[in-house]
Parts: sequence; structure tokens; C-alpha cells
Amino acid sequence: EVQLVESGGGLVQSGGSLRLACAASGFTDDNYAIGWFRQAPGKEREGVSCMSSWDNSTSYADFVMGRFTISSDNAKNTVYLQMNSLKPEDTAVYFCRVPPKYDPKGTPTSGDYWGQGTQVTVSA
Repeated sequence: EVQLVESGGGLVQSGGSLRLACAASGFTDDNYAIGWFRQAPGKEREGVSCMSSWDNSTSYADFVMGRFTISSDNAKNTVYLQMNSLKPEDTAVYFCRVPPKYDPKGTPTSGDYWGQGTQVTVSA
């Protein structure tokens, strides 16, 4: 069973930085995508950034482009989200996710795994 455990959240002033970590375990497949999502109070969960294990390609939401960086340490089975120039609107619970894989017919062939989340609060 895949398990994801986030850490690194906290309270920071506007303009500050935090580094989130997602420790992953239980993978039986070397090829997977992993991403960070966030959910602010009263808002829908939204994607922040993701990367693929097979080519280390990355993508970012427009609202974090140039401020956040996703990276991984394969030896530690950990994915990081470095967050710089934080803004009050970045305040949210941040989740790590490994989404399902799908076969050519669109049928999921693996689970949809989420961590428990870590709170990030940015004060003005």
C-alpha cells in the first residue's frame, strides 16, 4: 500500500519561504507521477505542481510559477516543494498525491493516494 506523509508546513510572513516534504513508501512501480495540491478554506482543492518519476519532468500552476519548485530525492523516497515569495493567498492545507494510472480504455489500474496534508499559513 502506498503511503504519503507530508511535513514542513507552518506559519510564515508574507515574502518568506517554506519547504514541504512528502515521504513516500510502498511503491511497487518505478514509473509514477506525484504532485502537490492545496485547499484553502471554502475553496476547492487545486493542483500546484507535479513531476514524473520516469523523466523528472515538472509542471506548475500559473499562480506559483517562478516561486515554487518541485524536486525529489530518490534515495530518501521524498518529494519536496520549495515555496518562496509566499503570499497570504498561498495559505492552505497542502497535500501530496500519487494519482491513478489508467489503461488505454481509461480504466484505473492503480489507486489514488493522498497524504494527510500539512497546513501552510502566510501572514500579511
